[in-house]
Amino acid sequence: MEQDVLILGIESSCDETAASVVRNGREVLSNVISSQIDIHTLYGGVVPEIASRKHIERINYVIEQALNEAGVALSDVTAISVTYGPGLVGALLVGVGEAKAIAYASGKPLVGVHHIKGHIAANYIEHKELTPPFLCLVVSGGHTHLVRVQDYTCFEVLGRTQDDAAGEAFDKVARAIGLGYPGGPKIDKLAKEGNPEAISFPRAKVEGSEYDFSFSGVKSAVLNYLNACEMKGETVCAADVAASFQQAVVDVLVEHGIQAAKQLGEDRLAVAGGVASNSALRFAVENACKREGLELCYPSPVYCTDNAAMIAVQGYYEYMAGVRSGLDLNAVPNLAME
Repeated sequence: MEQDVLILGIESSCDETAASVVRNGREVLSNVISSQIDIHTLYGGVVPEIASRKHIERINYVIEQALNEAGVALSDVTAISVTYGPGLVGALLVGVGEAKAIAYASGKPLVGVHHIKGHIAANYIEHKELTPPFLCLVVSGGHTHLVRVQDYTCFEVLGRTQDDAAGEAFDKVARAIGLGYPGGPKIDKLAKEGNPEAISFPRAKVEGSEYDFSFSGVKSAVLNYLNACEMKGETVCAADVAASFQQAVVDVLVEHGIQAAKQLGEDRLAVAGGVASNSALRFAVENACKREGLELCYPSPVYCTDNAAMIAVQGYYEYMAGVRSGLDLNAVPNLAME
């Protein structure tokens, strides 16, 4: 009988301090997330120095809780996986330092995990039948990627944002219409009260790169619209602005994902990242996939936002592929997707 492989995952790339224990790459035994949203809301966005400090305060407790909820001791764990990039350098250093200390003290293997690969791996948790190859649209606060998942540890980036990520644009527009932080969920909620066709915002294409994204234009268009209304003394319907902006972003995301799937002959499309929990995106991509006969996968909201279960899952596949990181592993804030 084969022995179970237990991976302790650690995630601290932004403002969530998280730890998780996952068995055999698919079964989540615990998934503990300590969020800092309430703190950063006071400042209208994530303050890197505060995020790092809070990670230091909470990380030991979060890991201890994850082990307790999983009903395992550190000695039972097979390997330690940790996000080492991309992300905020100070925040990443806390997780990486903790993981290296645990690996050194326990004699367990250490596996560094790319944050975006972790988001993709979140789909394996609830879609047990999902195996590569497949196409994945990764949409988060800092990243918008269209990725061909060739194998569990082999990825081909087909397209990426050339400026603002979709989630970043959501945050900036939310701030402009007075919603505050975090922008994504607040725009999603307000948009339900508005008309997505009320205002015509641009759907940008990147010349010569059909799978790349650009969201700075639509963000600027919203700001210009708001400024024009203010100068003319016109009343702004925030719900219509939110709905129209959100629809413009969703249209581009869905169009790129479906277009790539059709052109490359893929029959499955996965969606991942924090913005994958957006209700308008889910509705649109579900309808598009149904229309085109594509199988669709996406995680539950708790696995869309930053969490350690996704890092433990990807860590499992990296570990099984023989990937090992040394104690010289460092945080790489601008880590590229291979």
